Amino acid sequence: MKNSLVIEGGYPLNGRVRVSGAKNAGLVLLVASIMADGETILDNLPRIRDVEVMVKILNDLGVNARWNEDGSLSICPPQGAVKVKTSYELSKKLRASNLFLGALLGREKEAIVSLPGGCDIGSRPMDLHIKGIQALGSEVEIEHGFIYARTKAPAGARVYLDFPSVGATENIMMMAAKTPGQSVIENAAKEPEIVDLANFLNSMGARIRGAGTDLIKIEGVNELKAGRYAIIPDRIEAGTYMIAAAISKGDVLVENVIPTHLHPIVAKLQETGAIVEETDQGVRVRGSKQVRPVDIKTLPYPGFPTDMQSQMMALLSLAEGSSVIVENVFENRFQIVDELKRMGANIKVEGHTAVVNGVNTLYGARVKATDLRAGAALVLSALAARGETTIEDAIHIFRGYENIGAKLGQLGAKVE
Repeated sequence: MKNSLVIEGGYPLNGRVRVSGAKNAGLVLLVASIMADGETILDNLPRIRDVEVMVKILNDLGVNARWNEDGSLSICPPQGAVKVKTSYELSKKLRASNLFLGALLGREKEAIVSLPGGCDIGSRPMDLHIKGIQALGSEVEIEHGFIYARTKAPAGARVYLDFPSVGATENIMMMAAKTPGQSVIENAAKEPEIVDLANFLNSMGARIRGAGTDLIKIEGVNELKAGRYAIIPDRIEAGTYMIAAAISKGDVLVENVIPTHLHPIVAKLQETGAIVEETDQGVRVRGSKQVRPVDIKTLPYPGFPTDMQSQMMALLSLAEGSSVIVENVFENRFQIVDELKRMGANIKVEGHTAVVNGVNTLYGARVKATDLRAGAALVLSALAARGETTIEDAIHIFRGYENIGAKLGQLGAKVE
């Protein structure tokens, strides 16, 4: 896989594009699969770099995870115990490796999980995860870059999260699903990926209620039975292609979406002047001649997603006027700014706030993807820029977007 993308700008995107399965749902479902007896088959799982790394971690733990000819993935845990220690070398490649904490404690009552890696978009501490598993009866120590956790007398408990952390909510849900008694998560994350995890665990025999609200109740069960499950579509990938239509002044039908997951993105896109319609096939977006400035504050779901902030910044850099973006979730999300400035954008950052003064034209340049969503934003800017853009370190983009070059090419973009 080459590590750069070359895009010739100035071509409106037209046609239809199909969204892959959700990266952030797929990763946690892969992990949760080890808690069930028998063979789990996951459909609609994207073949992206982060998923491939997660499959390697599963195989390293002694789980047989393999792709099938129909594009699905089979996960078969061994008859006996699985290894309880995750590989540092593999874990440092993606943040979601920390999800093995809850799944291994639920299955084996023990976990030794490497402190995770992933995109450098700000501090994402593990303290809420640890608070949750301790409440359910785990003893925890952190040494030499690993979290050591063991549960001798697991029991349901009430856990209040100081912040609605997605990962902490998922880890506590997985452990609680096989912990005796009732567990309650207060101020839980409400993201669609949380709902998908609850639906998946319930399909295997778990008893979880309230996912999608800030209060989740879990009755522990003794065993989970494997089955077949299809992952929800990726709302961030969908949003990225919706903005691609708007920034290129094209007309794109984005297929395989759940429209309610996209409402915060649709609302902001419409404010910029783009025409957005929900149809039976998906969401159709038509770009407008003029981009209007809008203000954005990122918030946990159902607020505007931090994972779409960089892409919106790319669009607003071409607006007629000034937009203000306030980043409330990750403090390092503005690394994209220096790269957009290389293309001619006019953006000023102070702390958690960016003021985006729209310019008439962006120009092709050599730029570097600093993280997954910043990379996506550079792709969008390149589509609208005059001339050729080379995006280096594009491996960040391949971590989260399946076949992005081919999908854009089908819409009429000039991508190598």
